[in-house]
Amino acid sequence: LGYARQINAVQNADALTVECAAILHDIGIHEAERKYNSSAGNYQELEGPPIARGMLARYALPDFTVDHICRIIANHHCAKDIDSTEFRVIWDADWLVNIPDEFDVNDKPKMQSLLKIFRTEAGRRLAEEHFC
Repeated sequence: LGYARQINAVQNADALTVECAAILHDIGIHEAERKYNSSAGNYQELEGPPIARGMLARYALPDFTVDHICRIIANHHCAKDIDSTEFRVIWDADWLVNIPDEFDVNDKPKMQSLLKIFRTEAGRRLAEEHFC
């Protein structure tokens, strides 16, 4: 959520969509583990949207906002069916959180090569500041 807010301060995407998606993007992990004995991204993307939709139904949000949040959740690992500004903010924020868990941040050439995965200039700049 912190990185999403930082990136969105520059990107000016819809703040409600960004913040809800940032909070809920990994909501499918536990159900994926229960159903598939795996928290792999494809299972998170499959299981997360129905859970998020149920949670978001408690609030008076426009259907298009709920649909957009759920599309972000359904693609936050694969990025196959979406390329909105809100999605790009979440994509970059998620990478910023996950890089230290998945890569050796002391490998500066590797960190430099990872900059190409970022979809916003603000996300790329944060990655450079933190990892390069």
